[in-house]
Amino acid sequence: MSLQTAVLALDQGTTSSRAIVFDEHGSPLAIAQREFAQHFPFAAWVEHDANEIWQTQLTVAQDAIAQATALAATHTLDIRAIGITNQRETTIVWDRKTGQPIANAIVWQDRRTAAVCDALRQGGLSDTILAKTGLRIDPYFSATKIKWLLDHVDGARACAERGELAFGTVDSWLLYKLTGGKVHATDVSNASRTMLFNIHNLEWDTELLKLMDIPPSVLPRIVSSSGVIGETACEGLPRGIPIAGIAGDQQAALFGQGCHAPGMVKNTYGTGCFMLMNTGPRPGVASAGLLSTVAWRLDGAKSEATQYALEGSVFIAGAAVQWLRDGLGIIQDAAEVEALAASVTSTEGVVFVPAFSGLGTPDWDATARGMIIGLTRGSHRGHIARATLEGIAFQCADLLHAMRSASGTEATELRVDGGGTNNNLLMQMQADLIGIPLVKPAVTETTALGAAYLAGLAVGVWRDANEIQQGWREARRWLPAMSRDEASAKLAVWRKAVERARGWA
Repeated sequence: MSLQTAVLALDQGTTSSRAIVFDEHGSPLAIAQREFAQHFPFAAWVEHDANEIWQTQLTVAQDAIAQATALAATHTLDIRAIGITNQRETTIVWDRKTGQPIANAIVWQDRRTAAVCDALRQGGLSDTILAKTGLRIDPYFSATKIKWLLDHVDGARACAERGELAFGTVDSWLLYKLTGGKVHATDVSNASRTMLFNIHNLEWDTELLKLMDIPPSVLPRIVSSSGVIGETACEGLPRGIPIAGIAGDQQAALFGQGCHAPGMVKNTYGTGCFMLMNTGPRPGVASAGLLSTVAWRLDGAKSEATQYALEGSVFIAGAAVQWLRDGLGIIQDAAEVEALAASVTSTEGVVFVPAFSGLGTPDWDATARGMIIGLTRGSHRGHIARATLEGIAFQCADLLHAMRSASGTEATELRVDGGGTNNNLLMQMQADLIGIPLVKPAVTETTALGAAYLAGLAVGVWRDANEIQQGWREARRWLPAMSRDEASAKLAVWRKAVERARGWA
């Protein structure tokens, strides 16, 4: 029997674990997914059971391999490598001897360390941390989560000082479990989301570790995003498969979208939106609420092997549509919003600022709150639905404008992925507001595909990034159809509404 070359991507997300087997052309052969429990012990706390994360990820990996094996009935499935992509910033600390977590994982959404972050800001550390890490002081990132676990779990700090504990983001945890406890490492993209990593010298920062009172012994080894890191040595999977790629979910999506050249931009439309711009071998300027992050490092000593990105976040996007369904009850299913919004030709002056949990880039205002303004007696559910889609598109237009200003680069197209790309009206609104085409790829599993590409590159499934770029295929394109004057006028009204929503809480 001939061999079917394949790469297994593990896509560990906030609400579910997924596994996808890709062939040598970057096409999915098999997909498996399983949700896991979300824990909310107190207000603003969000936790996961790290063991459940591992068990669900292992199960879907087994399921995907079984499916792909059955489909390749006339071939022998040859899984050449495993790539990992993951929810970022989520923090796990475990006992090196037993391999057991000392507490539930603290999820990236968790806000329990807000007071610690306030103290750091009041201590005048914002500029230092931004300069070293490219990040703004926020509970979002891992550093204050680690500190919280060491300070609040009985005996944890003493154990850490003795070198008995290990910290990892979810990629590190999966790598540790996959290798049977042999490898404790993280890649540069995930390390750059901890608020402990110097993105300039690509090392853990001694000054920041002292500030956070975190012993260096708990930290994982830093590795490239593409390169053999270890081999499978766990129960339930074939032994000896190279684990050869790791990247945080948004960086993996940037790579999977083929945004390998400076100035290329992708935007993911999900519950929120994450936009990343490749800035090449140097960090971008983290201004206007943007973050500067490591995109990836390909295995090798050359400095150009490391690529950076500017990143911006829209906190509420698809979640606003969910609110129309669950909060207002004006739609029964999220898919209905497009037809309802299209039932009117304009919002008739209604503007919806969906700042339910504050505003992200460029405002970065945690005190902003959601607002619908411009209502009249003639306003109805169609106007509100259309204003909701416009609110998503306005936020992303602001974000892209911030990136253009910070980078000095004019993007020629925006590559898009995520569930929101199924809404043609939203995509057309977006193209109209930003004035450049939106392009959707043929393979929409861009996050998992990016992890597969990074792993496959390391073992020779693909020769280089150029081969991957050439294999990228377009499925749909939306062209701007609105004059720039009209778009500017609409954006000006939007900014007036945003100013009224800011500083409310």
